[in-house]
Amino acid sequence: MADGFIWYELVTNDVDKAVNFYKKVVGWDIKDSGMPGMKYMLFGKDGKDVGGMMSWAGVGAPEASPEWMGHIHTAKLDEELKAVTADGGTILKPAQDIPGVGRFAVVRDPQKAMYLLFEPGKQEARTRLDQMAVGNVGWHELLTDDQATAFDYYSKHYGWQKDFAHDMGAMGIYQTFRTDKPLYTGGMMNRKAPGMPEGIPPHWQYYFTVDDIEAAQRRVIEAGGKIVLPPMDVPGGSRVLQATDDQDGHFALMQGPKS
Repeated sequence: MADGFIWYELVTNDVDKAVNFYKKVVGWDIKDSGMPGMKYMLFGKDGKDVGGMMSWAGVGAPEASPEWMGHIHTAKLDEELKAVTADGGTILKPAQDIPGVGRFAVVRDPQKAMYLLFEPGKQEARTRLDQMAVGNVGWHELLTDDQATAFDYYSKHYGWQKDFAHDMGAMGIYQTFRTDKPLYTGGMMNRKAPGMPEGIPPHWQYYFTVDDIEAAQRRVIEAGGKIVLPPMDVPGGSRVLQATDDQDGHFALMQGPKS
């Protein structure tokens, strides 16, 4: 079975501010996980989880810009870490246990985009929000130096399949990808294409689904955030925006196609 992102995390500087902001903007239910020794807040909807929030201080790091991160599922973490390095990737944080939850590691792909790997423990999994439901990540986007090479890497490691290739003219090809089981979608594009802002490093971006993108834009502004890219149509019928939260953390929202 193909592997995809199964957990998302925000590492920020003021967790309480982040909780208040994203509650207003995305409409998540957010609660303390009860994790010993650190403040780790779980977010989701209708009793189903999407991810967690924590502070840089909570992971023993100095304050930095808030950052959204994603965990890709793997059934065999140690083997996957060897495969990542064999194919030119880098291990940033070796495998570490989360008691009663599973094991994780932090890596960079060969073009230096960071992501996490997660191997669940043997206990019963927490109930997850459906991938395409409001509140979850409906689209995963990789900005990289060479999207064709990047796709080959992720396809080899996680079983992703090419979907549509959108020709964006001077900006190059936007390659979408998917898996059917579980349903999982996203796209890849070159970060140095004409018209792209300068200085953007390779990275993954996660689009949280809302039911009304214009209403969400108003909530971002009312909550103290800023709009970076106003609502726009994208191929397939969705509408997206990009913004920063009230701690200057970059994030993205999407409204799925209308049925």
